[in-house]
Amino acid sequence: MHCVARRIDRISYGAGLFLIIAALLTTGGIAKAATYKGAPVHVGKGTARIVVKTDKSGKPSSVAVMMGPDALRGLPTGLNKKSPEGSWEYPLPMPKDGPKIGYTHVVIDWNPHGHPPPHVYTVPHFDFHFYGISEAARKKVSFTGSKDPAIKVSNAALIPPDYKIIPDTAVNEMGVHAVDLTAPEFHGKPFTATFIYGYDKGQMNFIEPMVALAYLNTKPNLTLPVKTPAQYSHSGYYPTSYSVRYDKHSKTYLVAIEGLKHWSRK
Repeated sequence: MHCVARRIDRISYGAGLFLIIAALLTTGGIAKAATYKGAPVHVGKGTARIVVKTDKSGKPSSVAVMMGPDALRGLPTGLNKKSPEGSWEYPLPMPKDGPKIGYTHVVIDWNPHGHPPPHVYTVPHFDFHFYGISEAARKKVSFTGSKDPAIKVSNAALIPPDYKIIPDTAVNEMGVHAVDLTAPEFHGKPFTATFIYGYDKGQMNFIEPMVALAYLNTKPNLTLPVKTPAQYSHSGYYPTSYSVRYDKHSKTYLVAIEGLKHWSRK
């Protein structure tokens, strides 16, 4: 009888423990990694959306633009006459739930003829702008007059090592662009992928992975470190690396900022 009682106690204990674990998982008592997706937007003959991933502690680990298999097909071939630089814009909303990471929205800019500087980025490519300012504030970015505003940002701490704001990169509704002058495309190599920083009125307002269409079509698996500045203009999570890769299982293209570290404006 005592053996039977002990067996019943063990069964009851095991069942109780199972119920406790199940309850913790249901109520969030045990942390687990999560994925949050923004609403899809039509691009080409497919769609694109934002995907935010967190680790087990709930900290953001990556923010990616996920493009479906048909997003690279049926893209416009001519310039967009309504756009400041002739590009075609596809604004992507952030996920409605999940952590706040410091980016208000992401805009994919499709450049069928590329853009300056000549013989560097004048190939068909995508710009993936991650904005730290609101869409309304972005729309107000404007450059007038003949003087090229691509001069110095007064706070040198906002400029990463090897980066420089170069002429002819001021674009309305964006800003001026700083490029890595050590990147292969500035040394006789074809442009494949690179990482850009963007500014307006002395503030860093966006970060920007930029990827050539021809490179995406190779279904790459690329991860590169990001050169980071000493400071940023807006609080948020900033990358120490970025990836351009093709997932053969889901047949999607991912352009992701990763290795995120939080920076807080004091």
